[in-house]
Parts: sequence; C-alpha cells; structure tokens
Amino acid sequence: MSSNRKRPRHDSEAGLHPLDDVHLDHVTTTSSEADLLESRERRFRNLYRKAPDFKTIAQLDPDFAVHVKGRDLDFNDPAAVMQLTKTLLKLDFDLGIELPDDRLCPPVPNRHNYILWLKDLLDSTVSEDRNYKAVGLDIGTGASCIYPLLGCAQRPWSFIATDIDSESLSYAQRNVHMNNLEHRIKVVSRQPTDSLIPTEHLPATLDFTMTNPPFYSSPDELSASAAKKSLAPSTACTGAPVEMVTSGGEVGFVSRIIVESLVLRERVAWYTAMVGFLSSLTALIDRLKKEGISNYAVTEFIQGSKTRRWAVAWSFGKNRPAEKVARGVAAAAVPKSVLPPSTEIKFLESIPPNELGSFVEGLLAKITELDLSRWDWNKQALQGTGKAPDKVWGRAWRRMKKRQEEGQQPSSEMIDADDEKKSLGFKIAVRVQRDDVVVHCRWTEGQDATVFESFTGFLKATIESIRSKQK
Repeated sequence: MSSNRKRPRHDSEAGLHPLDDVHLDHVTTTSSEADLLESRERRFRNLYRKAPDFKTIAQLDPDFAVHVKGRDLDFNDPAAVMQLTKTLLKLDFDLGIELPDDRLCPPVPNRHNYILWLKDLLDSTVSEDRNYKAVGLDIGTGASCIYPLLGCAQRPWSFIATDIDSESLSYAQRNVHMNNLEHRIKVVSRQPTDSLIPTEHLPATLDFTMTNPPFYSSPDELSASAAKKSLAPSTACTGAPVEMVTSGGEVGFVSRIIVESLVLRERVAWYTAMVGFLSSLTALIDRLKKEGISNYAVTEFIQGSKTRRWAVAWSFGKNRPAEKVARGVAAAAVPKSVLPPSTEIKFLESIPPNELGSFVEGLLAKITELDLSRWDWNKQALQGTGKAPDKVWGRAWRRMKKRQEEGQQPSSEMIDADDEKKSLGFKIAVRVQRDDVVVHCRWTEGQDATVFESFTGFLKATIESIRSKQK
C-alpha cells in the first residue's frame, strides 16, 4: 500500500482546481472567471464520452502501464480494475485513493455520470450559480468515498458521508484525509438500525441526498443473479456482502429513504438514488405516486455497451427540473407511467425577418395582459420569466375576477394569490435560427402539471393568432 501522503488542497475559496493548470491549456490567463468555469464544466462533461484509450493512459501512469497489454486491459483481474480506478481519479480529477482488496472498487465513469446529473438537477432548480456551495449527503459512501470526492473536485460542494461498515469507514476517512478535504467532507458512522438520513448531523437544510444502495435482498439472490449470467462478468467484482446485500434489496433501501423524506420534506431540496434494475426504478416511481409525490425526475446512465443504471430524484419543493434532467430516459425504453410530466415545450415557426419584430411584440403584449404576479422581460435576450397565481389566461379566471371586483364572489371562492398548488412559474425565450423561430417555454415552478399544459395551450393559440394576422 502506498503512503498516506496528503494531496494538494481542493479549496473552494482558492479559485481554480489544481488540475486546471494541466488540462485547460487552451484557456489563456486573460480569460474571465465565467469562461474558466464554463471550460471546466465542459471538460468534466466530455470525460468518458469515448471509450478510454488504455495505451495512451498507460503512457501517463507507470502504475497503470504494468496492467496493459497493447491497448487491452483484463477486466477480470481485480488488481487491473483497481488500478484503472486510481489512475482515472488521478489523471482526470487530481484525486488519490486507497482501497482494501475486499471492498467494491467503483468504476469512475459510472460514478461520474451520477455527479453530472446531480449538477444539472441543482443548476436547474436550486441555483444557476456554479460557485453555489451545495451541501449533500452520501448514504453508504463505501471505502472509496468516491461520490463526495468527485463532487468536491468539480464544484465547491460539501458532504456528509455515512456508512455502517467499520472497514469502509476507515478507508473513507483515510481517502478524505489524503485529499485534504476534511473541511468539506464529514464521514459519519451509522448502525444498521439507525435512520438512513442522520438528522442529528445535518445542517438546517440540505441540497440533496444521494445513494447507490446494495442491489440484492439476500446472498441467495446474489448467487442466483450471478448464475443466470451466461457470460463471465465484464469486470471483476470485489464487493463484500455488506456492500452487495441489504434487506429488501435496493427497492427496500430506497423505500426507507422515501419514508424518511415524508417527515423531513423540504428540509432536503432533492432526494436521489441510483439503482441497478429498471424494475426497481418502476417500483420506486409507483411508491412515490402512492405517497402523492409528483415532482420527480428519472434518468438512465449508459456507460459502454453493457453497463446501464437508472436514477430517480424527488422533491417536496415547487421548483421543476429541466426536461433533460427530469426525463433523461428515452420514452420507448421505459413504461410510459415511469416518466414525470414534461417541463418544456417548443413551438417552431417560419417567420420572415421583417415580421419577427411584430411577432415578438404581439406575443409580449398578450403575456403582459395577463394577471401575473411576476413578469420580467429581457428585450436584448428575447427571454422572460414569469409567475401566475392560477390559470389567469382562462375564461374561468376572468369571470371569477370580475365577480370579485363587483363584490359578488363568495368568500369561499375568493382568489388566493398565495396558493402555491395552483401557481405556475415559467420561462419563455424566443430563439432566432437560420430558417425558423423557436418559442421555448419551460415550467420552472408549480405542483400541478395541468396548469402548465393549459398555459402551453394558451401560448400555442396566441402564436397561431399572431401568425394568422401577419399572413
């Protein structure tokens, strides 16, 4: 085992990650901070989109080179798989880890995909500021503590990391110390009978929880699953029983989090989990719906040609994630009931350049006429954000408002502008393309999908009316 030497500090206050000096050679010293942040995000997002070239990687890391023959790596060799994980973390994230031989060796690309999705989830619902210092909880962090390490390497995040296994906890703490992240990652020991979300160790509010629970409900189920595979596994699995088996399997584990979330509710912005079976995702969505949770997101992580994982997130808050985050699974790949309501719609129109100005003015006039509680329009960017207390574009609203103004509305039917169940937050953007104009509408706040559907119907009718008058 190598020494416990500390690596350079990953400090959110220090500005750039040490890795930037190596990998961002195309960014000049005169680039703005925003450009640098965008370059970092782009580099992280592009990692592992192509299959790794082991020959090239071996030239960068002598420890990895000893396991490579030409361009091939033996994925049935635990030592080779472990060194691949260590090498990718070192080269791509400037992270170092130590792992015992009898605990899971996490594949970096798969774990990185989860972090990428979390970033998109928070960016579209919590804060668009990529310097936002989110606080997350990793339930069952394992010996590697890989999710907190990856999160801290990419964003100025902080973590509470829990586990019930003493050996995993020892290595997790060691890996946090090795990367000088004690000020941002707190490793917490839990007992099997404890709640999965350690409320006594949490701040007043938490931005997200994450977990990648054991797949199987019993050792027999684990053995049966292995026996069903006609081919040898594509990679060596070094997991201990505590990492592979839990009561109720992954559905039982995540269901416990759902139960706890019903108590904590908005104390956590987003509860998330990654699962290994599509059937588990379906079962968990059914459970969320049964509990009346309608604000959720699903996605699929695909790495290479063999590895597929799915993730689910749910929230008791009003903020809706972007479409690519909420519905990150191809509709044809899952039962229709699994997907959450759509949060975005686009209207494509062929508008001559000389009619664009009057089109935008007509659209803006119709929106401005509505009884919105908020409406901000950026003329230069051709985009705006608004909030409606109800279906203010509908006849029912206009009739009700008129009766209220005339004093004829019963008190039980009075308009409540603070009723969040009926409210709708939205963004509208007009994008001019080469041959067409796109009106893009995104649902940003609200609990009722039918309100968003109604609003998009109003937009469609408005656009059609404006265009018919222009022709």
